[in-house]
Amino acid sequence: MSQANRFREEMPAMMKHEGVWEGVYTHLDPNAKILDKHKVRIGCEFPDSGEFVYIQHNHFIWDDGREYKVDLPGIYRDGRLWWDTETFHGSAWQTKDNLILLNLNRKDDPGAHFFELIALGDTGEHRARTWHWFKDGKLYKRTLCDEWRVN
Repeated sequence: MSQANRFREEMPAMMKHEGVWEGVYTHLDPNAKILDKHKVRIGCEFPDSGEFVYIQHNHFIWDDGREYKVDLPGIYRDGRLWWDTETFHGSAWQTKDNLILLNLNRKDDPGAHFFELIALGDTGEHRARTWHWFKDGKLYKRTLCDEWRVN
């Protein structure tokens, strides 16, 4: 069985995220003070062949005109989706309740990592993501991601 087929069979909750999503990301300090807020457009792609079983296309857009784009290809092994990019490495897995959990270590900020939870609404048209950022064992930021499907 190919890695793409194994991934689809063993992580079916991920497949429900295929397509394009738009939303708003709000970064908060530990006291819930807003540190940053920006719009986002996310594409979730699941190639049928090739090295990568998942590619996430991120486009972040700030009100002041700044933009940042990045593609995040992932491979499947040992029951998890794995990333190793310029800025982070880590993995994702799904729970029995179809939640997606991630544990990602930042390469661009030594000692920093975050845990992410992705919950998809019952209709499949809205999802919520929360990131809990730690550095040297201490919580320093949370990110709230509110997204809706656009295709």
